Amino acid sequence: MKPVYINEAFTKAINDYLENKDRRDGVVYNSFLVVFIRLLAIIYNELDIVNPYMIGSIEALRSNLTKYGYPETNINKLLAELQLYYDIEKNNAKLEIKENNPHFINVQKQLIDMFIAKKLNFHVTEKETKEFYNLLYTQNSNIPLIVSYNYLTAKDVNEIDEYFQKKMKENKKVSPIQEKSLLNLKAYEIIGYSLENVNAMDADAVDKLNHQVYDYFKIRENAINKEYLLEKAIEAFTREQNKVTSGNGYVDILLIMGIITTLVMLGIILKVLVF
Repeated sequence: MKPVYINEAFTKAINDYLENKDRRDGVVYNSFLVVFIRLLAIIYNELDIVNPYMIGSIEALRSNLTKYGYPETNINKLLAELQLYYDIEKNNAKLEIKENNPHFINVQKQLIDMFIAKKLNFHVTEKETKEFYNLLYTQNSNIPLIVSYNYLTAKDVNEIDEYFQKKMKENKKVSPIQEKSLLNLKAYEIIGYSLENVNAMDADAVDKLNHQVYDYFKIRENAINKEYLLEKAIEAFTREQNKVTSGNGYVDILLIMGIITTLVMLGIILKVLVF
């Protein structure tokens, strides 16, 4: 018999997880206790959860679970809730009329709080958020066993979904206000953006627009003198636009003569009309 680690529920959860990792579509791998370990592995990582178990160190596990600022007292409550959940489910297996198991919801809410602690104190990717949310017992999971178990166990099938959305909305990181890094306004005009367009953009949008400017003028953004190169490129562009020449001396002479002839003819016509 394997020794109990933390408590009976956690021991079963981590053993079932390790034994069923290669059967990801199986019932056990998508059971609540194993999903509990999978959610912890998303918040932290698999090694943070599995290694302390392998070496039999409860202190190492507690240390890992508090590294993103989640209080140790709350971790004790979470582990106790998991055991209470397991006790009721074991008893329900013997009953025809099942007892309501509120710990099913309580455990998930605490895991969400743990995820939020990481979100506020560390970096959480969009991929991690989607993976975490998909393992919660909501109607939106793409795992049929999770959706089904939620309907069978939760008094309110929307409770966890609503709690997650509420916590995510309430706990947004406030990014410091970034100043816009503006280039020569002529550069924006050249690629089709007016001053009004640029003023309406936030710092991130202006930064992306700056990339377009440097790309348009074929200037490397890692160049030390990129601002100087941009100014020279704008000057060259302006000269080219304002130049009244074909680039061919003979053709230019004909062009000028044509303009002079036109002006002379207009003068003659005006004199005739006046007299």
